[in-house]
Amino acid sequence: MTTFPPPAPRPTAKQRLGAYGEELAARHLSRQGMTVLDRNWRCDLGEIDLVLRDGATLVICEVKTRSSTAFGTPHEAVTERKLARMRALAARWLRVHEVRPMDIRLDMVCVISPRRGPVEIDHVPGLG
Repeated sequence: MTTFPPPAPRPTAKQRLGAYGEELAARHLSRQGMTVLDRNWRCDLGEIDLVLRDGATLVICEVKTRSSTAFGTPHEAVTERKLARMRALAARWLRVHEVRPMDIRLDMVCVISPRRGPVEIDHVPGLG
Protein backbone atom coordinates (compact mmCIF):
# COMPACT_ATOMS: atom_id res chain seq x y z
CA MET A 1 0.00 0.00 0.00
CA THR A 2 1.31 3.44 -0.95
CA THR A 3 1.08 6.17 1.64
CA PHE A 4 1.21 9.84 0.91
CA PRO A 5 2.00 12.68 3.27
CA PRO A 6 -1.03 14.61 4.45
CA PRO A 7 -1.89 17.63 2.32
CA ALA A 8 -0.51 20.95 3.42
CA PRO A 9 -3.01 22.99 5.41
CA ARG A 10 -4.86 25.56 3.35
CA PRO A 11 -3.85 29.14 4.07
CA THR A 12 -6.29 31.13 6.15
CA ALA A 13 -8.02 34.23 4.79
CA LYS A 14 -5.63 36.35 6.88
CA GLN A 15 -2.60 34.56 5.40
CA ARG A 16 -3.94 34.99 1.86
CA LEU A 17 -4.53 38.71 2.49
CA GLY A 18 -1.00 39.07 3.87
CA ALA A 19 0.57 37.29 0.89
CA TYR A 20 -1.48 39.45 -1.49
CA GLY A 21 -0.30 42.61 0.28
CA GLU A 22 3.33 41.50 0.14
CA GLU A 23 3.03 40.84 -3.59
CA LEU A 24 1.49 44.29 -4.16
CA ALA A 25 4.21 45.91 -2.04
CA ALA A 26 7.00 44.13 -3.93
CA ARG A 27 5.54 45.25 -7.27
CA HIS A 28 5.02 48.81 -6.03
CA LEU A 29 8.59 49.14 -4.74
CA SER A 30 9.99 47.56 -7.91
CA ARG A 31 8.13 50.16 -9.97
CA GLN A 32 9.79 52.79 -7.76
CA GLY A 33 13.18 51.48 -8.92
CA MET A 34 14.06 49.15 -6.05
CA THR A 35 15.33 45.62 -6.58
CA VAL A 36 13.84 42.78 -4.53
CA LEU A 37 16.67 40.67 -3.08
CA ASP A 38 14.72 38.41 -0.73
CA ARG A 39 11.15 37.69 0.33
CA ASN A 40 9.83 36.10 3.52
CA TRP A 41 13.33 35.41 4.86
CA ARG A 42 13.10 33.51 8.14
CA CYS A 43 15.40 32.67 11.01
CA ASP A 44 14.93 31.95 14.71
CA LEU A 45 14.40 35.68 15.39
CA GLY A 46 11.44 36.01 13.04
CA GLU A 47 10.76 36.95 9.44
CA ILE A 48 11.65 39.79 7.10
CA ASP A 49 8.86 40.41 4.58
CA LEU A 50 11.01 42.07 1.91
CA VAL A 51 14.71 42.82 1.50
CA LEU A 52 15.42 45.29 -1.29
CA ARG A 53 18.20 47.37 -2.78
CA ASP A 54 17.54 51.07 -3.36
CA GLY A 55 20.71 52.27 -5.05
CA ALA A 56 23.50 51.65 -2.52
CA THR A 57 21.01 51.29 0.34
CA LEU A 58 19.78 47.97 1.68
CA VAL A 59 16.10 48.22 2.63
CA ILE A 60 14.44 45.96 5.19
CA CYS A 61 10.71 46.31 4.65
CA GLU A 62 7.76 45.34 6.81
CA VAL A 63 4.45 44.94 4.99
CA LYS A 64 1.19 45.32 6.87
CA THR A 65 -2.05 44.55 5.05
CA ARG A 66 -5.56 45.17 6.28
CA SER A 67 -8.98 44.85 4.68
CA SER A 68 -10.21 47.92 6.60
CA THR A 69 -9.13 50.36 9.29
CA ALA A 70 -11.89 49.27 11.70
CA PHE A 71 -9.28 48.00 14.17
CA GLY A 72 -6.61 50.61 13.39
CA THR A 73 -4.40 51.43 10.46
CA PRO A 74 -1.54 49.23 9.30
CA HIS A 75 0.78 52.08 10.34
CA GLU A 76 -0.15 51.54 13.99
CA ALA A 77 1.06 47.93 13.87
CA VAL A 78 4.76 48.83 13.88
CA THR A 79 5.71 49.54 17.47
CA GLU A 80 9.09 50.24 19.07
CA ARG A 81 9.30 46.52 19.86
CA LYS A 82 8.70 45.64 16.19
CA LEU A 83 11.37 48.16 15.11
CA ALA A 84 13.86 46.55 17.51
CA ARG A 85 13.06 43.14 16.00
CA MET A 86 13.48 44.54 12.47
CA ARG A 87 16.92 45.87 13.43
CA ALA A 88 17.96 42.50 14.87
CA LEU A 89 16.64 40.69 11.79
CA ALA A 90 18.50 43.11 9.51
CA ALA A 91 21.76 42.45 11.38
CA ARG A 92 21.20 38.69 11.10
CA TRP A 93 20.36 38.89 7.36
CA LEU A 94 23.55 40.90 6.73
CA ARG A 95 25.66 38.42 8.69
CA VAL A 96 24.16 35.35 6.99
CA HIS A 97 24.47 36.84 3.50
CA GLU A 98 27.88 38.44 4.18
CA VAL A 99 26.69 41.76 2.80
CA ARG A 100 28.10 45.15 3.78
CA PRO A 101 25.93 47.86 2.20
CA MET A 102 26.77 51.56 2.21
CA ASP A 103 23.56 52.27 4.13
CA ILE A 104 20.61 50.40 5.66
CA ARG A 105 17.05 51.66 5.93
CA LEU A 106 13.94 50.26 7.61
CA ASP A 107 10.76 50.86 5.58
CA MET A 108 7.13 49.94 5.85
CA VAL A 109 4.47 49.43 3.23
CA CYS A 110 0.88 49.72 4.38
CA VAL A 111 -1.74 48.09 2.19
CA ILE A 112 -5.46 48.52 2.65
CA SER A 113 -7.42 46.16 0.44
CA PRO A 114 -11.14 46.69 1.03
CA ARG A 115 -13.74 44.26 -0.25
CA ARG A 116 -14.94 47.01 -2.58
CA GLY A 117 -13.03 49.91 -4.02
CA PRO A 118 -9.41 50.53 -4.87
CA VAL A 119 -6.44 49.19 -2.94
CA GLU A 120 -4.42 51.83 -1.08
CA ILE A 121 -0.64 51.47 -0.84
CA ASP A 122 1.46 53.75 1.34
CA HIS A 123 5.25 53.41 1.36
CA VAL A 124 6.81 54.83 4.54
CA PRO A 125 10.60 55.04 4.14
CA GLY A 126 12.99 55.43 7.04
CA LEU A 127 11.24 54.15 10.15
CA GLY A 128 12.78 54.88 13.55
